[in-house]
Amino acid sequence: MSARLPVFPLGTVLFPGLVLPLHIFEERYRALVRHLVGLPEGAPREFGVVAIQAGWEVGPAGPPGRSGLAGGPVTLHEVGCTAELRQVTELADGGFDIVTVGRRRFRIAEVDDAAEPYLTAEVEWLPEPTGPDETADLLAARVISVFRHYLGLIRPDPEDISEQLPEDPTVLSHLVAATAALTVADRQRLLAIDDTPGRLRAELRLLHRETALLRQVRAVPVPLSELAGLPAPN
Repeated sequence: MSARLPVFPLGTVLFPGLVLPLHIFEERYRALVRHLVGLPEGAPREFGVVAIQAGWEVGPAGPPGRSGLAGGPVTLHEVGCTAELRQVTELADGGFDIVTVGRRRFRIAEVDDAAEPYLTAEVEWLPEPTGPDETADLLAARVISVFRHYLGLIRPDPEDISEQLPEDPTVLSHLVAATAALTVADRQRLLAIDDTPGRLRAELRLLHRETALLRQVRAVPVPLSELAGLPAPN
């Protein structure tokens, strides 16, 4: 099943169920917000968030899959997530502060940069798991254990997050992907995985990698002369 969506390119990856606040200041995206607010009651007020693979700012021209920008072409990743508009605050300068929540994943089939002031795209909805999955449940328990240990290494007080980890394996997989200190490329690969066990397995590998790196960094003494703001001892 396919649909046409407004598309908002960003330098981040959105996951289903995660909150994404945005400050809207460019006119083309102000037009997008006005379009969503003006939809009939009950119509889904959502747009696609797609991570930028290369480039900085979307412009008005370019072939499918690419869009022009002032400094050169921008390339979008193929897989994104819709953002459902939950809260809109109009600002005095005509901009908006909005709060959105990730809803469903999609794959871009074709980008249109001419139909509207903002990008639109023909998208195909990606499958989401339904029903219990014993493998996912077992993997989720392992991910929770490793993730709690990882949080203990990067946060002074990890209890605030670790106590709120969801039991649902799919929800957990999205939360870990969005919360761990991963690169956009890592997060994008996780978003593109269709099945929950596959995403959880990938997250276990990434968490083990990140934990090992953190341990290595902490185990290597740093000369005082390399610490910013501290003079080297005489």
